[in-house]
Amino acid sequence: MSSFKSPRGVRDILPPETARWRALESQFAGVCERAGYGELVSPMFEDAGVFARLGEDTAVVSKEMYDFFDKKGRRMALRPELTASAARAFIEHHPEVPWKVWYSGPQFRYEQPQAGRYRQFMQVGIELFGVDDPHSDVEVIALGWEFLRSLGLQDMTLLVNTLGDSESRSAYAGVLGDYLAESELSEASVETALKNPLRVLDSKREQDQQVIAGAPSCLDHLTSEAADRFAAVRSGLDALGISYEVSPRLVRGLDYYTHTAFEYVSNSLTSAQNALGGGGRYDGLIEALGGTSTAGIGFALGADRILLACDTEETFLLSETLLDVFIVDITDGQAALTLSQELRSAGISADRAWGSRSLKAQMKAANRSNARFALIVGTDEQASGTVSVKDLETSQQTQISQDAIVEHLQSRLKQL
Repeated sequence: MSSFKSPRGVRDILPPETARWRALESQFAGVCERAGYGELVSPMFEDAGVFARLGEDTAVVSKEMYDFFDKKGRRMALRPELTASAARAFIEHHPEVPWKVWYSGPQFRYEQPQAGRYRQFMQVGIELFGVDDPHSDVEVIALGWEFLRSLGLQDMTLLVNTLGDSESRSAYAGVLGDYLAESELSEASVETALKNPLRVLDSKREQDQQVIAGAPSCLDHLTSEAADRFAAVRSGLDALGISYEVSPRLVRGLDYYTHTAFEYVSNSLTSAQNALGGGGRYDGLIEALGGTSTAGIGFALGADRILLACDTEETFLLSETLLDVFIVDITDGQAALTLSQELRSAGISADRAWGSRSLKAQMKAANRSNARFALIVGTDEQASGTVSVKDLETSQQTQISQDAIVEHLQSRLKQL
């Protein structure tokens, strides 16, 4: 017997749960494509330099990347996130702007597993390149909010903030750095503050929380132009009826982030694992990757956390009915073979039992399948050219001609 198990921090997702994941992706695709976003499918691994541009001093790059050397000695990395890959694709293929894309797929980070966080995890997200307009920020934020609400989630909070323009950000970083230098930070945050003081505001260490709570606000260091832009974003959210909270401590530490930052938070999850995802404006990313200066904004959402929130709020639950029909053939199995193919070709999902099992055993299998109808073919049905149709929910049973079975089932299923 094999002793192999999935590596720590990853897991198998088995049916029928996989159907829920596929439904989540389909729901997200629908929301995005109605707004003109097309799907981007990018490689699961890239030249490690693509992600190194995210910041060599960030934990994602310095500690969490799954990187390796390929057979020609090139340093590659499994993607830890998709924004950098999308930016690389934009530079490489030169699409017309605005370039609006959505994506879905696994990312990889070597970090401590916890509730809703794995070393291989699925994200969905969007990127919008080539538009520098406050209303584009509003559109992106609204699409994430609309998607989460479409899943039935209600107990959520949208947090928004602004880093301002480069002048605002530089002024704030200086003030924040002076403040942190005089504060009692954890040892790790002392080191972080020397490299990038804004990243200290992301610390979850208990020792840092009081310091962060008393930190100066970036909103007090905005230029008039940056303040006007943030006011326009807030006005747009107000016009759409999307409630939000301004969170001055919500920042993005990397230099290419400017202006709007936002996060979707589930109030039904514990505070340590309540972030469903977030995003922001990164007008300097394309240039940092070697392209020409191009505006950009996007978000990424974690599917694991989203489904945890859905479980807590008892919404977007797994459907118990996976099949339309289960075929019970107590003759020679030939009827099940041909009937299942006929039904599937007509768009009706169907399964069957195998081997010469008894009627009782096959009906047990039909009930376990969660199908709505059982089609029973015995010697009497075979002789008369009929099929017995049993509603597995009501137990009502009728006989239908084999020639009319597809039309009959299509009509019954449409009524459900």
